[in-house]
Amino acid sequence: MSTLDDLERRFTLLTAVARYDALRTRDALAAPLDEDDAATASPDPAEVPLRRSEALEMLALGEVIARKAAYGRQLSVRSARQAGASWSQIGAALGTSKQAAWEAHNRWIDEQAQQQENPGHWGWDEEDVTAARILAGDPKEEERA
Repeated sequence: MSTLDDLERRFTLLTAVARYDALRTRDALAAPLDEDDAATASPDPAEVPLRRSEALEMLALGEVIARKAAYGRQLSVRSARQAGASWSQIGAALGTSKQAAWEAHNRWIDEQAQQQENPGHWGWDEEDVTAARILAGDPKEEERA
């Protein structure tokens, strides 16, 4: 069985979604087999229930998809801000409050700045951090505008 980390390295977001979708569709279409059904089971591979390894792979792929989607979330938030979105709009798109969205984005900015301190990692310098904080703004200021 592949581990979550193996699958995360092996699949892109697109290929993970495609494989997950194929397994999930097969799982949804397959009739559960009991001992009496084994002899009359359909030869159609699309109707065969998932093996244990495939069911576990499907579970792990769900987590891979969630992780990979989350990796780009703050870049998408930054793009939304650059396009003029308010923190209220961003919060609504994320299913959270504007304050929570803003705080998560500022934590991400802090993480980018800290990467500069780790050898072998690319991180933001002071100029990058300052530009990101200016773009992020303050959600309280938006209320007054």
